Amino acid sequence: MSRPVYLVDGARTPFLRARGRPGPFTPVDLAVQCGRPLLMRQPFEATAFDLVILGCVNVVQDEMNPARVAALRLGMGEKQVAFTVQINCGSGMQSIDTAYRYIREGSHEMILAGGTEALSHAPLVYSREATEWYGELARAKGPLDKMKAMADVRPDFFSPVIGLERGLTDPITSLNMGQTAEVLAHRFGIDRTTA
Repeated sequence: MSRPVYLVDGARTPFLRARGRPGPFTPVDLAVQCGRPLLMRQPFEATAFDLVILGCVNVVQDEMNPARVAALRLGMGEKQVAFTVQINCGSGMQSIDTAYRYIREGSHEMILAGGTEALSHAPLVYSREATEWYGELARAKGPLDKMKAMADVRPDFFSPVIGLERGLTDPITSLNMGQTAEVLAHRFGIDRTTA
């Protein structure tokens, strides 16, 4: 059975310029700041939703399910079911598509769906070699073992990279999303005027 699905309302926050340090907002902060006025405009209570779906790539460790945390902070009730989806830059669109399908198929009546991101909160990660070295250092028993472990240190062990940079780089081709777009544009003859 298929039934009509209606997109009732929408909202967004402005983009903020990168400042070279973690920004003042987490993904949930942005979702709540966007969602609060959206919910206030509706003629029904925030608890009337069947489900909340949020897309988020850069999940902050203190908000592992941003959809659930945002739903609670938006006053949608403790019984509100909420889950987060991640499909890189398509996460927000995936949440809307999933909501559309659930409503179309009749399993849900009303869903709050969207995407949220705060990229300045991406964690810093160390290389596998550096992580193994830190592990050896932590397992070292006594000063002599610690000195042996210290002899294997390399300067690059103290240079973490932004986790999101690694996360958005394809592990098969070693290309990030921008590089992939350039390859595809070249291969299929797409220039900026036709894009």
